[in-house]
Amino acid sequence: MIPFLIVTNLICFALMGADKRRAREHRRRIPENTLFLSAACMGALGGLLGMLCFRHKTKHRFFALGFLILLAGELAILLYIR
Repeated sequence: MIPFLIVTNLICFALMGADKRRAREHRRRIPENTLFLSAACMGALGGLLGMLCFRHKTKHRFFALGFLILLAGELAILLYIR
């Protein structure tokens, strides 16, 4: 389970960085649904860290709140299965 969590969080973190880079370069962006889906697949922590590290979508309350809710749900799931 730990390797899966590491990989999914790294992917979500990398997607946030890639989307920020594309935004700066005025290139085609990664769809918001893709960012949320990667966070929903147990990658919310990586997404939140990516938001903070790259300062990306931090003003979008929908993203910040959505990722926090996903993280809380993921933590609840992990506590339940342990």
